[in-house]
Amino acid sequence: MTSLTRKWATLVGVLLMATALGCASTSKSEGTGEYVDDTVITGKVKAAIFNEPTLKSAEINVETFKGVVQLSGFVSSADAERRAVSVASQVGGVKSVKNDMRLK
Repeated sequence: MTSLTRKWATLVGVLLMATALGCASTSKSEGTGEYVDDTVITGKVKAAIFNEPTLKSAEINVETFKGVVQLSGFVSSADAERRAVSVASQVGGVKSVKNDMRLK
């Protein structure tokens, strides 16, 4: 192997390692794959809440981080609050549901 070939191989190896580490997640941020997964989960939870006739989906906000769904916004009753949490927790990929909804 020539010196130039070895240098290029080293450079490519370093770039591949930096790319792999750059996509890794930390406790406060998430990697690309996790972000996509969380976006899919958020969409599924929003759809499930929208398809629940007893809930006003426009008043419930959904955010997901590493599979933990946070529901916020306003609901009209404690029953609606429990129902929203129940619907969200049944969606595939949801690890847990954080309830930050308020009664109006």
